[in-house]
Amino acid sequence: MGKRILCSLASVVLFALPWLGGSALTLFAAFVPLLCIESDLRGKTGRKGRPRRFWPYPVLVFALWWLATVWWVGFAAVIGVVAATLVGTVLMAGVFLIYHAVALRAPRPLAYTVLVAGWLAYEWLYLNGEISFPWLVLGNGFARDVYLVQWYEYTGALGGSLWVLLVNLLLFEAWKRRRDVRAWIAPGAAFALPAALSLAMYASYREDPAPDSTTVTIVQPNVDPYKAKFRLTSEQRSEMLVELMEQAPDSADFIVAPETAIDERYMEQHLAHAPSVDRIRTFVRERKPGATVVVGSLTYRPYESEETASPTARQSGSLWYDIYNSALSLDTTDRIGIHHKAKLVIGVEMIPYYPLVKKLKFLVTDLGGISGQLGYGDVREVFTSPDGIAAGPAICYEAIYGEYFAEFVRNGAQVMFVISNDGWWRDTPGHRYLFAYSRLRAIETRRSIARSANTGQSGFIDQRGDVHETMRWAERGIRTRTLNLNDRTTFYVRYGDVIGRTAGYVFVLSLLYFMAYRFRKKSHLVE
Repeated sequence: MGKRILCSLASVVLFALPWLGGSALTLFAAFVPLLCIESDLRGKTGRKGRPRRFWPYPVLVFALWWLATVWWVGFAAVIGVVAATLVGTVLMAGVFLIYHAVALRAPRPLAYTVLVAGWLAYEWLYLNGEISFPWLVLGNGFARDVYLVQWYEYTGALGGSLWVLLVNLLLFEAWKRRRDVRAWIAPGAAFALPAALSLAMYASYREDPAPDSTTVTIVQPNVDPYKAKFRLTSEQRSEMLVELMEQAPDSADFIVAPETAIDERYMEQHLAHAPSVDRIRTFVRERKPGATVVVGSLTYRPYESEETASPTARQSGSLWYDIYNSALSLDTTDRIGIHHKAKLVIGVEMIPYYPLVKKLKFLVTDLGGISGQLGYGDVREVFTSPDGIAAGPAICYEAIYGEYFAEFVRNGAQVMFVISNDGWWRDTPGHRYLFAYSRLRAIETRRSIARSANTGQSGFIDQRGDVHETMRWAERGIRTRTLNLNDRTTFYVRYGDVIGRTAGYVFVLSLLYFMAYRFRKKSHLVE
């Protein structure tokens, strides 16, 4: 028992280190201690002849992994930590227990196929389901080791997950025959070949230079989201933004400000009359006529009646309306571009299966004025500057989702912006890793990224995923950089998470094959 507990804790440490500032290399051995426990308990019986229980060990490993890496969510909502840990543990442990059940009754290759396909299918479903918090996708663990995963432009982050799973299984098989030197060749090659390919891609990748470039200024106002809404008025906050924007050079094509930097209750058809919007547009016309400002705002859309309202609409008297977490595009023209955030944070911005639980208002978490069920966009809008430069404006949480992020590029984005408000999480690994995820999105799409956070980490990321000028936590200011544009469409942008979709089919087919195998064995049709 003690040895198995130590193995479980070893798995926890190996899994968690990449999300706590360590290298992703530990992931290549993270499953091995847990696989050793499963192999040791497989087929063993206890004192009363009952099979030894395996389920507590994967539950322990995955629960502690989640707690070790998402504890910072508790600064905003403790229930968020509990929910993320509970759901994530059930899904991860569920896959591993299915593998255990198959391994007890079927050949090892089939059991390994079930484990790999099942894990990838779980990650893909968690990326695309109504309940979604894919923080611990294995492939996301390489966010700080981008030189190892340059081939994400073909596979996306799920390619990294597949790599980790395969190396772990081969390493486990080698460990069982550890006295045989030849046993280590397969895991060594499985790790070294993709790594060498990525290093070659990293060394040889070249961005198209100017004139296909744009100059971008990012703004980090460093406003405490827990106190500022009670201390600063909307007018004071917009004045602070404009003061920072005035420091941008005249050559700036875009000035990017954070998520929900504007907080005024105006319907979208009347946005031009909102004081903060008018103040920024006046600033652009008078001081930076060549610039386009991209800024986060809450926006409101009314409906004529309950019959025409969306499923997420709220009611106030006879008025039905949606609230959106939006990105706005403001320039010297009369147009106002609007992108509505679609990947919403569970419990803060959306309630899963809302039509079924919309009457349970006590489940709603209030977080800085954007609480409850928000409306969500159906289209990944791309903002085009007067000079014809197309930019995609992803909002905060949207940068975790590779296939979703790629839709901006499919819609024509030549450069990407990420606007966020990371102040809810304090100075923790949360905001630092949220920034790092954008490095993977840069590789998948081969688009330069400018990230503006209220506070946390703002900065620039090039098409290889390398980080350039940044601002640290609690720092107020601006940064400016010229980013190269790209019109090329990567394989991943074109086809998305092919690995995840394929894994789902393979998982189902593997289970069907397993059931057929068991039927034939019980019928004495196979040995």
